[in-house]
This record gives sequence, C-alpha cells and structure tokens, in this order.
Amino acid sequence: MSASTEPRATGFAAIREALHGTEQDFTTGSLNRAVLLLAIPMMLEMAGESLFAVVDAFFVARLGAEALAAVGITETVLEIMYAIAIGLGMSVTAMVARRIGEHDERAAARTAVQAIWVGLAVSILFGVAGAIWAPDVLRLMGADQATVAGGATYTRILYGSMPVILFLFVNNAIYRGAGDAAMAMRSIWIANSINIVLDPLFIFGIGPFPEMGLPGAAVATVIGRSIGVLYQFHGLSRGARLRVTRADVRFELDVILRLLRVSAGGILQMLVATASYIGLIRILATFGSTVLAGYVIAIRVVIFIILPSWGLANAAATLVGQNLGAEQPDRAERAVWVTGLWNMAFMAVITVLFVAFAGPIVRIFTADPETARVGETALRIISYGYVLYAWGMVILQAFNGAGDTWTPTWVNLIAFWLVQIPLAWFLAHVVGIGHEGVYWAIAVSYSLSALIGLVLFRRGKWKLKQV
Repeated sequence: MSASTEPRATGFAAIREALHGTEQDFTTGSLNRAVLLLAIPMMLEMAGESLFAVVDAFFVARLGAEALAAVGITETVLEIMYAIAIGLGMSVTAMVARRIGEHDERAAARTAVQAIWVGLAVSILFGVAGAIWAPDVLRLMGADQATVAGGATYTRILYGSMPVILFLFVNNAIYRGAGDAAMAMRSIWIANSINIVLDPLFIFGIGPFPEMGLPGAAVATVIGRSIGVLYQFHGLSRGARLRVTRADVRFELDVILRLLRVSAGGILQMLVATASYIGLIRILATFGSTVLAGYVIAIRVVIFIILPSWGLANAAATLVGQNLGAEQPDRAERAVWVTGLWNMAFMAVITVLFVAFAGPIVRIFTADPETARVGETALRIISYGYVLYAWGMVILQAFNGAGDTWTPTWVNLIAFWLVQIPLAWFLAHVVGIGHEGVYWAIAVSYSLSALIGLVLFRRGKWKLKQV
C-alpha cells in the first residue's frame, strides 16, 4: 500500500512546495521536478494577471457594448505599456537568473534595483502622456463618439497608473529570475482578490461605495495592483533567494546600460506583437461595435488561457538562464524540451475544450446573441493554432532566458507583421469572409511563429549569449 501511495504523496508534497516557495538549486536534480516547482506558481501568476481583464469584462459587459468596446480599445493601447514592461522584464529575468546561476546574489540584487529605476522613469513618461491624451487615443483607434464619451475617464485612470502596472511586471520578473516563482504568484493573487471584490462595488455602487460605472472598474484595478506592488517591495527587502539591501539601492550606469541593451530586443519583440494586435483591432473596428465587443470577450478568454501557458513557458526562461550561468548549456536545452512537452499537452486540452464549449464559455460574459455569436466564432477558430503555439511560447522564452531577445523579435516580425496583418486584411476584405478572416490569420501566425522558432532553436547559437 505504501508503494502505491508514495508517488501520489510525493506529487502532493511537490505541489505544496511549489505553492509555498522553494530555495532549490535549479541547476541540479530532476528537470521534471524543477519544471513542476517553477511552472505551477508561474502558471497561477499568469492566470491571475489575465483574470484582471476577464473580471473587468464580466462586470463591464453589464454596462453595454460601448463600455465593453472602450475597455477593449483602452486595453489594446495599454498593451504598448505591457510590451515595454514585459520586454524589460525579459532582460531582468535573464540577467538575474544568470547571476543566481553564478551564485552572485549581490549582483542579482543590484540588477533588480537598476531595473526598478528604469521602470519608474519610463512609466512616468508614458503615464502622463496617456492620461492627457486619453480621448484622442480612443478616437485614433476608431471608437465612436459614444464610446469616447463613456470611456475617457476609465482610460485616463488606467493610463495614469502606469508606474504601478510596470512595477507589478518588473518586480515579478525579478522574482522569476531568482527562482522565487511563488512570491510572484502571491503578489498577483493579492492584487486580483482585491480587484474582484472592489470591481462590482465601485461599478454599481453597492453599499456605501459610489456608483462610478465604467471608471469604477479602473479604480478597483488600480487599488488592487497598488497593494500587490507594496507586497512585492516588502518581499524584496526580506527575500531568501534574493534580498535587496540598503547598500544595493544605488544608481549603477554600467548595469543600466547592459540592461537596456538586452531590453531593447525584448521591448521591440513585444511591441511588434502588440502593434499587430492593435492592427487587428483596427481591422475589426470596421465591422462595428458588436463585432468588436464579441472579439473583446473572446480575446479576454484567450488571454486567460494563454497567460498561464506563458507562465509555463517562463519556467523554461528561468531554467535556461540559471543553467547557462552555471555553465550547463546541455541541461538548459533539455529543460526546454521538457517544458515544451508539458505546454503542448496543456494547450491540446484547452483546444478541445474551446472547440467543444466555445458557446457556453462566451455566454458567461454576454446575453446579447449577436455579440455571443461573434465571440464564439473567434474563440473556436483562434484555438486551432494553440498546439503548435504551445511550443512557440516555450522556445521564444528560452531565447529570452538566454538573453537572446533579438531572435524572437525577428520571429514576431515575420509571423505577425509580414503574415498576420496582411493575411487578416486579405481574408476579411478581399476574400470576403469578414471578421472570421481575422481569426484565421491569428491561428496561422501562431503556428508559423512556433515553426520558425523551433528551427532557430535547434541551431544552438543561443547557448553562447552573454548577459
């Protein structure tokens, strides 16, 4: 009996360790166990991040299609800030992981501090600009007058909170590089729990709370994220794997320049992908608010699933960075193949669920039959590219974990700009299949990015990258 229960007990113990946090050396031991310990909290972290958008869409949908369209457009442009934050985070994870693999914790802490300085400067610049020109941004993206009138305040609040948004991403990138994925997970779920509670209170004016409508969703999100960031900073001052001391809080130009050099590829990589997403929104906007609202719902569900999958891919980035730092490139490569198999299995299950249950999933968010029909179609078609894209996510994150942020940039440029945008326009307006053509273009570009990434990964040049 003990023999039959031991594997299960060991599995549960590993899950508990993953959720609680571990100080394990990821440059030794079982790779499957290492992926498990990193992937569980990283997937939950990304699920929590995606839950922000899903929760907002769930409550805002009750305010009408114009409000939901405003959320979609605002979030689309905000993706530019996410791109900068994630791009910077890629370099932070790579550099911190490399220093941890080299067992130089003080250099890792100093790198973390320099990333925070860079993030603060960039977010203030973009936050001020976004808050001032929020209505113009909505108009530029094709919003009608009703959407602009109802969404300007919501947009201003979110754009003005860019420092909080950036800190949430960058600090968690620091934790991931250090191998403390559980801390990154907890900070997101603290922020999310607060947002889930406050969203309906501020939107609908429940109890003593004012009825703010759409701006209430922004207020709830900002409060939740701010508390999450405070928790992150508290953890950085008391961490086990990486602790920032007072001596580390200084300006180091050489580290910042190295960070910016690696970040440039990561930021451009994300901007290429984000700009293509904005281009898709612009194409879909030509089909009216109902199509746009249906797509917003579908893409929120997609993000809810894709981000946990990216969390699993992030495990590969951490393992690659730390093992290259420990001068074990072959172990780094094996970690990628192990993680890729896990991610492919996960996304295969998701594909089956989305194809079979797209309708019921979308109808959770809207009672409007036309909006639901659009969302169902989008969700089902986009999911056809998931199995291959599961490998693409892991491979591209492996490049990023090695500090090779330029290879994924070129992959994204080819897949999303040379293929996705022209194909979406061609299918929608030349072939004449309307908004469905956009969804087919997304599925094709997902798959193409994975195939290109796999070919380049097998060449092995990423193993020689220095950060």
